[in-house]
Amino acid sequence: MYDFKSATKVLLKIIIHGGAVMKIIDIEKLSENIEKRVATDIAKNNIAGCSILVNQGGKCLYKKHFGTLSAEDSSHISDNTIFRLASMTKPITAVATMIAVDKGLLDLDDKIEKYLPKFKDMFIIKLENGVAVKDRDAAIKPTIRHLLSHSSGIHSGIALEYYDPKIPAEARKTLAGAVDFYAECGLEAEPSQTFNYSPVAGFDIVARIIEIVSGMPYDEFLKKNIFEPCKMYDTGFVPSEEQWQRLVPMHNKIDGKSIVVNTPEGCIFENYPVQHFLGGAGLFSTLNDYSNFAEMLLNEGIFEGKRILSAESVNAMHTVQVSEEIMPGSQQWGLSVRIITKPEYINLPVGSYGWSGAYGTHFWIDPANKITAIYMKNSGYDGGAGAVTAANFEWDVTNSFE
Repeated sequence: MYDFKSATKVLLKIIIHGGAVMKIIDIEKLSENIEKRVATDIAKNNIAGCSILVNQGGKCLYKKHFGTLSAEDSSHISDNTIFRLASMTKPITAVATMIAVDKGLLDLDDKIEKYLPKFKDMFIIKLENGVAVKDRDAAIKPTIRHLLSHSSGIHSGIALEYYDPKIPAEARKTLAGAVDFYAECGLEAEPSQTFNYSPVAGFDIVARIIEIVSGMPYDEFLKKNIFEPCKMYDTGFVPSEEQWQRLVPMHNKIDGKSIVVNTPEGCIFENYPVQHFLGGAGLFSTLNDYSNFAEMLLNEGIFEGKRILSAESVNAMHTVQVSEEIMPGSQQWGLSVRIITKPEYINLPVGSYGWSGAYGTHFWIDPANKITAIYMKNSGYDGGAGAVTAANFEWDVTNSFE
């Protein structure tokens, strides 16, 4: 007897993946995996709630909101809930950079000093009795590519530990002020010779360069070139009064109980005022908005038939930019995104790429299987790239293939 259901699945694989066989997600298995996991996390107060979305082949296979806004607010999380992206801001800044590349405004291998002359005389530091002193002049000039691949040496490693607490409050107020401060700091190591995460400074410098070459404030550049064409209407740096009301409270878990954490007034990320357009951490967004962004990347720069950036630029983002010598293992760094390069990383297929945020947001794109997956929460408990919720989400999706 002809098995119409099986034949349809085979045809779907061929249509979606251009003739190559791809793995198809079993929706029932996916739902079971996710919902068991989230129920446990809520019961253990690991999270107050979260939002999850999984697309495959341009179709939404799963979208659901779990839990309440906080231990103090029983309102349910919904499509309208706004989350702090933290470092999931970085891929948006990388896309903005590649748009500028496509427009001929800059090149990835341009030296930072071309646009910011204060970065001309960079130097390597060493610590003597807890004080940073100049060790030697930098032999390699840091470039935009170095900034996007966390290999610039700027505000990473010992340089981050030493200089970050010393940023003046006034410099924190604006992007330009912060970048001027970073120009006075020494480097951890020679650019391109080490990989070390730069949480804020590296991407702030990129954002400032984009302002300079475009002649636009960074928030306006993002709005015009990414948010509006991708229909990301609830994404930005400075929330309206109504958007502030929809921002999810910050969760934490203390002594086994969920609590609400008071965050600095007028700030989305840490104690940086929203008027400082943080290239690496300052954006807020919703589940649907960020899904639009991920789908645009999966579709090689196209969203709903409109090209946002070139396919070549998207490909550059998820092409390895640092050598295995300085970043060994099954994960390498592209332009703002982590790339899975070896099957030893069992949670995701090789070629998958994405990133996370300090407050627990997480996303990835699996080009081979045409998947985009988004997890949104805001918590001081179990956040960042090493969050258990992020790893479990990857596992639950990957173990839902037929």
